[in-house]
Amino acid sequence: MAGHSQFKNIMHRKAAQDKKKAKVATKLIRDIMTAARGGGGSDLNANSALRTAVDKARKENLNKDTIDRAIKRGTGEIAGADYTERTYEGYGPGGVAAIVTALTDNPTRTITNLRTIFGKHGGNVGADGAVAWMFKSIGAIDYPARIGTEEAVLEAAIEAGAEDVQSSEEGHRIITAATDFAAVKTALIAKFGEPEEAELTYLPTQTTAAKDDEHAAQVLKFIEALEADDDVQSVVVNLAE
Repeated sequence: MAGHSQFKNIMHRKAAQDKKKAKVATKLIRDIMTAARGGGGSDLNANSALRTAVDKARKENLNKDTIDRAIKRGTGEIAGADYTERTYEGYGPGGVAAIVTALTDNPTRTITNLRTIFGKHGGNVGADGAVAWMFKSIGAIDYPARIGTEEAVLEAAIEAGAEDVQSSEEGHRIITAATDFAAVKTALIAKFGEPEEAELTYLPTQTTAAKDDEHAAQVLKFIEALEADDDVQSVVVNLAE
């Protein structure tokens, strides 16, 4: 019985991992389709959003055929679901502000799911602009610590046109203006190679401190619940670190 139980546990973990991988692949395919539809799919260098999406897909080992099909669905060469990117705003546990980016082929389903998640965690979805004033749109480019010292990376980033660099033992995060993201990324790739992650995201300009450890844990559960939704691409909150 013990062996059987251990086998079940292993299979359960494997199923969970497979499900997670499948979800990541689905989100990456949606990213590619949306980027291809918005800027064309014939030239990755001319469509920075598509190049970023394809780079992410390759890092997650999506094969070339899957990527090519996603691009063709986005450009309309192959029929497929019509995904659009939408941004939702609201307040989570204890008044923490949140911005959620989603890719969806059914906005009614997405907003219904988000309202349920926000409500279950003591918050609510707000109207456009409800919390956006507490964030700014930025580009974030992540590299491992091994590419260079804090000073070397800062110098290269400033030369490339970045606004800031956040360095730690884990690595370097280069912050750019959203409008400079593609140019800075290209310059840094020429200097350091492909980044671990590169995306357009949001940065809080006004933060809220956790009331206590329990509040911080509630916010974490709230974020995890949002990220578990298939339509959600990213979640940013203004909880102070």
